[in-house]
Amino acid sequence: MPMILRSAVASPYSRKVKIAAYHLGLADKIETRLLNSTDPNDPIKEQNPLGKIPALVLETGRTIYDSRVIVEYLDTLAGGGKIIPTETDARFEALTTAALADGILDAAILIVYEGRYRPDQTPYGPWLDFQRGKIERALAALVAEPTALWPVTVGNIGVACALGYLDFRKQVDWRAKYPALIGWLDSFRAAVPAYDKTRPEG
Repeated sequence: MPMILRSAVASPYSRKVKIAAYHLGLADKIETRLLNSTDPNDPIKEQNPLGKIPALVLETGRTIYDSRVIVEYLDTLAGGGKIIPTETDARFEALTTAALADGILDAAILIVYEGRYRPDQTPYGPWLDFQRGKIERALAALVAEPTALWPVTVGNIGVACALGYLDFRKQVDWRAKYPALIGWLDSFRAAVPAYDKTRPEG
């Protein structure tokens, strides 16, 4: 019985897990099952009390979440030290970069939610500016100190997924404002074929 990844097509956090699984040679051990957010009986709330994705249901029936925990679990399954380095400096550099990328995604998703879950109200400009400020400071930091492309780690996987999500939802026009990151992402795509394999449609 394969592990089951509860996911959504456009979820950048789920994409991180999928890229990690491909890179670690574990993709064939995972079956993706999409979340049905319109079905009140979707089992996600039983699998994760928070009702959030991604969640990975193990062969034992136990579920682990969120994406940070899942990618660490996959790294452990692959023998450890593959995408989360074991050497102290490299480890915390990768984890810090991953946290920065997650922060970009958190802010980007809050921008999406401002319109999606308050359709009867005008989006609150100061709140949107506050979230975009987080994203733009993070992108500026990535330009100032480019993330290494190799080895593949949770850090550069996270950055690639963050840039991909900004391409998908257009919260910030990063390509115009931070063009140095275009070449970085192109190089990552070339080095990690799973990036294109996991690209959301639409």
